Amino acid sequence: MHVQFRTVDVDGLNVFYREAGDASRPTLLLLHGFPSASHMFRDLIPELAGRYHVVAPDLPGFGMTEQPARDQFAYKFENLSNVIGRFTEVVGIDKFALYVFDYGAPIGFRLAVKHPDRITAIITQNGNTYLEGVSDAFAPVQAYWKEPTQANRDALRGFLTPQTTLFQYTHGVADPSLISPDGRNLDDFYLSRSGNNEIQLDLLLDYQSNVALYDTIQAYLRQYQPPVLAIWGEKDPFFIPAGAEAFKRDVPSAEVRFVDSGHFALETHAREIGAAMREFLARHVG
Repeated sequence: MHVQFRTVDVDGLNVFYREAGDASRPTLLLLHGFPSASHMFRDLIPELAGRYHVVAPDLPGFGMTEQPARDQFAYKFENLSNVIGRFTEVVGIDKFALYVFDYGAPIGFRLAVKHPDRITAIITQNGNTYLEGVSDAFAPVQAYWKEPTQANRDALRGFLTPQTTLFQYTHGVADPSLISPDGRNLDDFYLSRSGNNEIQLDLLLDYQSNVALYDTIQAYLRQYQPPVLAIWGEKDPFFIPAGAEAFKRDVPSAEVRFVDSGHFALETHAREIGAAMREFLARHVG
């Protein structure tokens, strides 16, 4: 199994991505979350590439993808989704299963709503689209939505610190010594780039647009009934188990599983999640 590391021009924006597996096989598009990038899939890709064509891009402003200035690119989830949608066209992916995590969920679900015929299956790992899945940890962010003042914006800067990154990786993990420092250190490196803190605060403000879209996404799920596997780190402090269970309300056939981990469940359970994905995908996409 070889992972290739590529960069492609998407309408003038350089998008970095990882690619592995035989391109003639069914494709799986992996969409990362905050504050990470495609390196979060370093342990999952080998679990999947033997059977599937796996593609994992970095979002604009994250990882190795270009970080255009805020006066040249509006950091909103709709725009991130548009870039990833064009990315799939540029690299020639017509149909694909989605793996969505954290920020990857509103981006991937936007693609599904716009192009339901292109989506073969959805795996959501702590990728929420239900109000009951949002924990009280979002209270400071919701305060910023209600009153987008500089004071409320500044109050969120703690979300961008190494201490918060460490919390995201280790909270709910029975043995934190199992968490490699590699992923979170890379996340902190990318967060520390000049101007990135303001980009992340723009996205935290715009996250309210994702919540506003929940009803539309749920309507898509009810109408099209895509195969859904919700596999959740059950001790996630941000997106709680109720958000996983809620998928069964709109897709009764949805499979819901929990692993004994937190938000970044791949750090401790990549093999288990990979095995569950292979079994699920074999039944639904071949």
